[in-house]
Amino acid sequence: MRTALAVFLAAALCSCATFFPQAAPVERTVAQALISDQEETQLGLQVHEQLTKESTKFLTNAKVSTYVDGIARRIVGGPDRDRANVPWKLFVIDDPKTANAFATPGGRIYVYTGLLLTARNEAEIAGVLGHEMGHVVARHTARQLVATKGIELAVGMALGREPNQIAALTAALAGKGTMLAYGREMEREADTYGVKYASAANYNPDALAQFFELLQSKGDTPELLAFLSTHPTSAERVKNIRATITQTGAKGTDLGADRLAAIRSEIAR
Repeated sequence: MRTALAVFLAAALCSCATFFPQAAPVERTVAQALISDQEETQLGLQVHEQLTKESTKFLTNAKVSTYVDGIARRIVGGPDRDRANVPWKLFVIDDPKTANAFATPGGRIYVYTGLLLTARNEAEIAGVLGHEMGHVVARHTARQLVATKGIELAVGMALGREPNQIAALTAALAGKGTMLAYGREMEREADTYGVKYASAANYNPDALAQFFELLQSKGDTPELLAFLSTHPTSAERVKNIRATITQTGAKGTDLGADRLAAIRSEIAR
């Protein structure tokens, strides 16, 4: 049964040139049947252990960590309604040159200090966090792993039996590898979640589009463009985000620029 479902999911992912929202719940259901919530949590733990092995420098400043966690707690009601019982955990990576964030299966969200220094307001960060939570809600990593690696290898990774594959997955999720680059459809889906979750918390939903425009305007600055390195063109995404806002009537007024400015002094440049 697992093999048949894996073939179905691989075909579904490979055959969709355009994103069809009605297909996503089916793919998520299949992915859940192939890789359980517990296996996803274990996979996320394996990635975290790999980050530790790579001597990733996690920020120890409690004020900054509490600030980022507070943004996540403000928007997490939406993700919890769309996928219950995800044990969300937030981590801040001390790397001021990298404007990036990424999520791993099981609800671990990693934010680089470079994102906090590059974003112009809190609403931009909220949009990015909502986008990353969307990847978890939609089971994008599980869906991609099953489609590209097969069920046996994916489960083996969750159980810690494939250290080389875990290392490659970690690099890909952190935007430094190509093993698991999400496709256009998945990024569009995650952007839609980002708009939805930010708006539900009264953040300005257009801030996510504005953040992509900001990164795009920086030109050839690889460290700052890490968030875009494994994603489709930002111009297309900006257009899709604003179309989503128009179609759904998403609203929100809070930018939180002052709150972000106050926390920046806590980050060593």
